[in-house]
Amino acid sequence: MKNAVTSDCAAAPEAAVRHFEAEFSFETDCWDTHDALKNGDPGFVLLDVRSAALFERGHIAGAVNLPHAKIIASKMAEYAPDTLFVTYCAGPHCNGAARAALRLARLRFPVKIMAGGIAGWLDEGFALETDSST
Repeated sequence: MKNAVTSDCAAAPEAAVRHFEAEFSFETDCWDTHDALKNGDPGFVLLDVRSAALFERGHIAGAVNLPHAKIIASKMAEYAPDTLFVTYCAGPHCNGAARAALRLARLRFPVKIMAGGIAGWLDEGFALETDSST
């Protein structure tokens, strides 16, 4: 009997490989981001694209706060053109990370989204820092 899961055929394995391989060029996850940040020079700039008020309440250590609407060429001029950015926002219910990634891509920067955002970070058991803890 067909249901919402089985009514559409799954992609052929070759197509699935291409699709899922491509996902890793667009996003990373909280665990891999956390692991990379432990090394001192992770090879990317982590951007918290939420408001300054939310950033102050709690953010990932080492993140730079730049709300997605403020990502403009003049603010990004301090970064080398090949700087990789990883964006995050509140979580899967928020599209701020995608909005930021789009702005960065339009400015010709390489970019990935950290899937899960703050919600995913906390779900993994990782801590946030506040302005009072910096």
